[in-house]
Amino acid sequence: MLRDGVTGDWIGTFLGHKGAVWQARLSSDASLAATGSADFSAKIWDTHTGVCLHDLTHAHIVRAVAFPSQPRPQLVATGGFEKKLRIFDLSRSSTANSTSSSPTSPNGAGPSSPTPSYEIGPGVHGGPIKSVIWSIDLNILITAADDKEVRWWDLRARSPAATFELEGPLGTCELDSISSTPSLSVAAGKSAYFFSGTQPGQLLKRITTAKDITAVALHAEQRKFVTGGAGDTWVRVYDFDDGSELEVQKGHHGPIWTISFSPDGKLYATGSEDGTVKLWKFCSDPYGLWR
Repeated sequence: MLRDGVTGDWIGTFLGHKGAVWQARLSSDASLAATGSADFSAKIWDTHTGVCLHDLTHAHIVRAVAFPSQPRPQLVATGGFEKKLRIFDLSRSSTANSTSSSPTSPNGAGPSSPTPSYEIGPGVHGGPIKSVIWSIDLNILITAADDKEVRWWDLRARSPAATFELEGPLGTCELDSISSTPSLSVAAGKSAYFFSGTQPGQLLKRITTAKDITAVALHAEQRKFVTGGAGDTWVRVYDFDDGSELEVQKGHHGPIWTISFSPDGKLYATGSEDGTVKLWKFCSDPYGLWR
């Protein structure tokens, strides 16, 4: 489902998956969307027409998808219960033509032949891949898996440039791209890990809290980070420098599995098992519907 980032208004729905959708991502220019599903597929959608451009078949559940930060990207990376990091070349896929212009159109026939792909690091991941992140350096892909390892993959060598072992079950792994100095935020156990966004494997800081963390997002400019957990339904805001709890936001009625800041950093969104996505204002000035 596609919604307006400021108001939350519904724009359109992408129809085609036959199982739960585990992850959805937009390209940097918002022209394409990628989704990974429990129906053993990843799909690439045209966000203007709602048409499914590519149907990428897998042998198991797809948990993670990632585009490189490029306009109308021609590559997409996937990971999931196959324990395989794969890159698909969308430019070499023959796609079915569609005349649909409706975002709710079920017309998503997909490619008439398989989209070429190749695997990075066969046999390395010891558990399902939960997150795939394309770095600012397009030669680096980051994976976080249930084997509690974060890996920075050098695509030129097709091998890890760095690895880091986490303590505790893995939650979210996301790149902060709103600040001038990007960083990678990882939730695991009761800790939030913050890595350099440009230097593979360089840990900047680890902050341990009293609660289990399933999701974390950093706003580096404001020196604050936001967390959510499975043990309660509250959203917490912390000071990045001293780790103190600054705010508690209430409103969800289920575990919080994902958190992300808007591109301008003035909002953050939380996604919960209660079936809702909530938008929270992160600035003092009026913004959108908030006054």
